[in-house]
Amino acid sequence: MAKIISTDKAPAAIGPYVQAVDLGNMLFASGQIPLDPTTGEMPTCVKEQAKQSLANVKAIITAAGYQVSNIVKTTIFLADINDFTTVNAVYEAFFIENNASFPARSCVQVARIPKDAKVEIEVIAAK
Repeated sequence: MAKIISTDKAPAAIGPYVQAVDLGNMLFASGQIPLDPTTGEMPTCVKEQAKQSLANVKAIITAAGYQVSNIVKTTIFLADINDFTTVNAVYEAFFIENNASFPARSCVQVARIPKDAKVEIEVIAAK
């Protein structure tokens, strides 16, 4: 049975979707844009946006009882592919700081991200 995951430690959904769905041994987290869950503000630089998006991802998977080491797949959406190297550095540090292996990943440039964010990150985690 699917369980809906919701936490106030990550921003509320800005559309008709949930933060994540837990199938018991697999978690599907919706894409996270870099909104601060407390203030609703978004950093301006892509480095800080990537950090906030990953912090939001971590808050959601933690609320569901998963860890960063449980992440098996990520998808990164960039407004500008020229930010690839900067986001990679933040992404790499995030997994190293959380003592986790790098998961499978896709990274693509898209025409536009909600709220004109520069980055959005979604994950799949498994136990």
